[in-house]
Amino acid sequence: MPKIAERLTRQLRGKGVKNAKAAAYAFLNRAGLMKGRKLTAKGKKRNAMTPGQRAKSRASKASGRSTKAYKYNKRTNRATLKRRRR
Repeated sequence: MPKIAERLTRQLRGKGVKNAKAAAYAFLNRAGLMKGRKLTAKGKKRNAMTPGQRAKSRASKASGRSTKAYKYNKRTNRATLKRRRR
């Protein structure tokens, strides 16, 4: 099982989703990261990233800023903008 699928399965189980493994695979297939049980090229790229890198990538894609403008919070699995120094 790819790391990205394992992590998503754990997250879904933590939220109380029934049949979390099937839900994780269904989500990853819809997102284009997997085709069946195999990773696509996009999936291999995302699977090689750390959770922090993926979070920063998601945030930068939504805002158009650089990934370097974000910091990662592992408790919330979110990337937020770094504060500007004055």
